[in-house]
Amino acid sequence: MYRFLLTRQWVILTLVALVLIPTMIRLGIWQMHRHDERAARNQLVTDALKAKPVPVEDLASVGHTVTSKERYRTVTATGRFDTDDEVVVRRRVNSNDEVGYHVLTPFVLKDGKVLLVNRGWVPDSGSQTAFPKIPAPPRGEVTLQGRLMPDETTAASGIKNLKGLPDRQVMLVNSKQEAKRLGGGTQVLGGYIAQTSPAPKGDVPEQLGSPGKEDAALNFAYAYQWWLFAAAVPVGWVVLLRRELRDRRSKKDDEPVDEVTPAAV
Repeated sequence: MYRFLLTRQWVILTLVALVLIPTMIRLGIWQMHRHDERAARNQLVTDALKAKPVPVEDLASVGHTVTSKERYRTVTATGRFDTDDEVVVRRRVNSNDEVGYHVLTPFVLKDGKVLLVNRGWVPDSGSQTAFPKIPAPPRGEVTLQGRLMPDETTAASGIKNLKGLPDRQVMLVNSKQEAKRLGGGTQVLGGYIAQTSPAPKGDVPEQLGSPGKEDAALNFAYAYQWWLFAAAVPVGWVVLLRRELRDRRSKKDDEPVDEVTPAAV
């Protein structure tokens, strides 16, 4: 009765099922790992946002690489803005998906070191070669707050660091790159801050918003979805097997029976 399992159709079906089950189990495990990674990153963001503000010098230094734990920490800095060396970061969007620039202004600390400050988003002037209109920052000595961020790189952001850009325009916010541009032995702290206070004056329409958190719940749901699919494969195989058996028995029952004529006496 079960010899049909050796047919080409059933052998292929069984092999496919045997491959799908461990594959789907593995995909579920991978999704759970993704869930754990995203949950851990979300917790780092939560911890950073809840932490009390500290002076930027406590976390950043010249050549320092901002760690995942330090990212989004609120820091304070006292000094003055250097608008003469201000640049804009190209191809940045606001919450309305409008393309413009981020304003990157050197902030000279009391000890002469420089902190890069992302002051927010401004629209372009209708030309990608013209420098946009930027509201001036506060004059004189000021104390500001912001979220500490790591240097942007092409590998991490996917943004190409194009050369030959118009004057005072850059593609990435990178402290090492800016230190070379400023020259003169300027000491630039590693990373930069996204300014949150005081808010810029004028028509800077948007500050960098709160960091978004990754949706780890989706990975959790996907993991169980894959495992349900893995459990459904053998169930489906058994259902097809029973249907095949039922059809074969039905055909056998429908076969005509030869009549036996009595022998002549």
